[in-house]
Amino acid sequence: MSRRRAVRKGRRAGRGRRGVVRNVPLRTHWLLLTVMVLTLAGALLIQGYTRHMFGIGDDAAGAGGGSAGRVPAAVVHGGPVIDSATTPARTARPRAHTLALTFDDGPDPRWTPQILAVLRRHHVHATFFVVGTEVAAHPALVRQILADGNEIGVHTFTHANLGRLPGWQRSLELREAQLALAGATGKTSSLLRPPYSSGNDALDDRDWDAVEAAGGDGYLTVLTTQDSEDWQRPGVAAIVANATPHGSAGQILLMHDGGGDRSQTVAALDRLLPQLAARGFTFATVGDAVGIPQAMRPASAGDHRLGLALIGTLTASAWVLRILGWLLLAAGVLAVLRAAAVVAAARRHVRRRGRAWGPPVTEPVTVIVPAYNESAGIEAAVRSLLASDHPVEVVVVDDGSTDGTADLVESLRLPYVRVIRQANAGKPAALNTGIAAASFDLLVMVDGDTVFEPDAVRALVQPFADPRVGAVSGNAKVVNRGGLLGRWQHIEYVVGFNLDRRLFDLGQCMPTVPGAVGAFRKDALLRVGGVSDETLAEDTDLTMALCRDGWRVVYEEDAVAWTEAPASLGALWRQRYRWCYGTLQAMWKHRRAVVSGGAAGKLGRRGLLYLLLFQVLLPLLAPVVDVFAVYGLVFLDPLRIVGLWLAFLALQAAMGAYAFRLDGERPGALWTLPLQQFVYRQLMYLVVVQSVATALAGNRLRWQRMERYGSLTVPSAPAEVPAPAPSDGHVPQRELAEDWLQEVHGGVGAGEVTYLRSGQTPGLYGDHYEAPSPYGHDPYGDVTDRPR
Repeated sequence: MSRRRAVRKGRRAGRGRRGVVRNVPLRTHWLLLTVMVLTLAGALLIQGYTRHMFGIGDDAAGAGGGSAGRVPAAVVHGGPVIDSATTPARTARPRAHTLALTFDDGPDPRWTPQILAVLRRHHVHATFFVVGTEVAAHPALVRQILADGNEIGVHTFTHANLGRLPGWQRSLELREAQLALAGATGKTSSLLRPPYSSGNDALDDRDWDAVEAAGGDGYLTVLTTQDSEDWQRPGVAAIVANATPHGSAGQILLMHDGGGDRSQTVAALDRLLPQLAARGFTFATVGDAVGIPQAMRPASAGDHRLGLALIGTLTASAWVLRILGWLLLAAGVLAVLRAAAVVAAARRHVRRRGRAWGPPVTEPVTVIVPAYNESAGIEAAVRSLLASDHPVEVVVVDDGSTDGTADLVESLRLPYVRVIRQANAGKPAALNTGIAAASFDLLVMVDGDTVFEPDAVRALVQPFADPRVGAVSGNAKVVNRGGLLGRWQHIEYVVGFNLDRRLFDLGQCMPTVPGAVGAFRKDALLRVGGVSDETLAEDTDLTMALCRDGWRVVYEEDAVAWTEAPASLGALWRQRYRWCYGTLQAMWKHRRAVVSGGAAGKLGRRGLLYLLLFQVLLPLLAPVVDVFAVYGLVFLDPLRIVGLWLAFLALQAAMGAYAFRLDGERPGALWTLPLQQFVYRQLMYLVVVQSVATALAGNRLRWQRMERYGSLTVPSAPAEVPAPAPSDGHVPQRELAEDWLQEVHGGVGAGEVTYLRSGQTPGLYGDHYEAPSPYGHDPYGDVTDRPR
């Protein structure tokens, strides 16, 4: 490429950094997420109400017991079929030698078909009082009941005790039950049996209020005169005895086809019917037994459509709950698997402490500090590097700062420090500038908001004694730990990041050498083409490229550096959004590693799979855990839900205590772990949600610089700062440092500055190369290359 073309393209790249970039805020996915959450909440409310607010219980559980002063005497001593719409109320009894068989609490997919088979075998018809939720769950079974010539009445929607409900809820129970029946069969019924009812003499005032209200809605209330008490499961013989009438008076017999184990009912019915037939009893539905001409009528077209919609809604909500249960199980399994994996890996990693990688590495190191508006912390960062007990040169690459960062470093006049200015082109370009200007083969890259411990550089480069090692990840720690947010990030760095790095180290699949503290072989970087600008997580992209090129990437926990963490939720969101989105970009870019062999295959099938499971899918499943926890507290057993949450928290705390001990940290911050579950955890999974939505939409995201707070201080320095040695191994004396710099850098002395024309940096491969804009093209611009 000609120099003129390089300059022209470099200028376009520079404009890409500060120019107009398509960066449309994604609002559609938040709207979609809100709709999904509301839909999910609605589905859970429906399931909670229909399945857990009431439910089918023993008939004695809600039986009367209150004052009965308002119940008319004609009803108390009258027949079991009550028409309360008239004044006074009227009642009716079955004809003599007539038994109206009734079954409550169904339909049940196991027992109702068996009862229908017995009825067919004996050519008998009965009345089934069905629960609306069961009708919605088994509409085909309700249609089979009618097809066999039987009759259907309603038993409310959720088997609620009508006498204990407010008026609006009574109406809702009956209306929804009727709609479910209309949707399943196209018919409605005028017959009602209130749950937990028995004979007329058991009605109290509240029950009578419900009967009167139902009569006003057009219902005939059907009570019983003969109770088989099969709900108690007393045995087949006892059920037959309880169901056998004394005398010849007509009876309405109560039995059950749902609500529990009805095997005794099935067996007793098969024995009872021939015995009563031999005594001269005939069997009929309630309507036939008391002479009701049309107990069931065709439903209106509107009610039929509403009923179908109700059944569809209940079916969908049941599936939602079922899927939530599966996802909850998956989330739990993933969490336990991750905990077991990282703890086991950490224990094994600990046993490798003190292992020598080979002869001590003493050769000098070039430390590259890319800086954009880092005046708040750059002095502390540079001075901490010069305080290292290993020989270093420091190259500060000022990437178009507007806050005087370069001027500040220059004014310090520190030995072994060079400042290179370039027009703003992004962090990858700044790092490539530093790589090209580096004097030595071992490079350390450090963010401008990070300070090193004096022994960090020496510890960081020791693994390079193994020629297979191409990069080393250090141990980044949070310096501003004050407040809840600082403590939460401190926990995340120690428990999340560092435990994971130990696992990646053992698996030889390290996906990220953090920008805050990492070391590289210059040859390895040159082989992969330097630092790419195709993703927002240039450190992850670079590390994955090195792994795919066959280099080992390891973790050195003794190389400690201190970095500033975001001090506000907004700053934290921006940082993690960039990290997460950039990681997704890098995973997609290096996806072919999954089918590769060797070191690349280890990255793909171990590292990428781990990231997909535990940094993408598990956070996406985290809302399921929270939603189900709320659902359980409201509709299930709160003690059980709290117990499960405490068990999960105990697992997190145990992992945290172990990780803190490995890192030599005091466990005091772990007291904030329970609070972390209510704020920080939700923030992190919302970041993943937005990042995944951004990646799927193919939008580009602008690189976002974190706000600096100036909380960094320089660690205590050794007695004397060792001078770096030139590449031939000669170690100059400290007083000859200026001569050494003159020799190695061709005239750039301590604290002096190199100025580069806009768009150009010293070339990685000699002469000059273009400084590309990180937004000069869209890595996901082609729709075929977007993450799926």
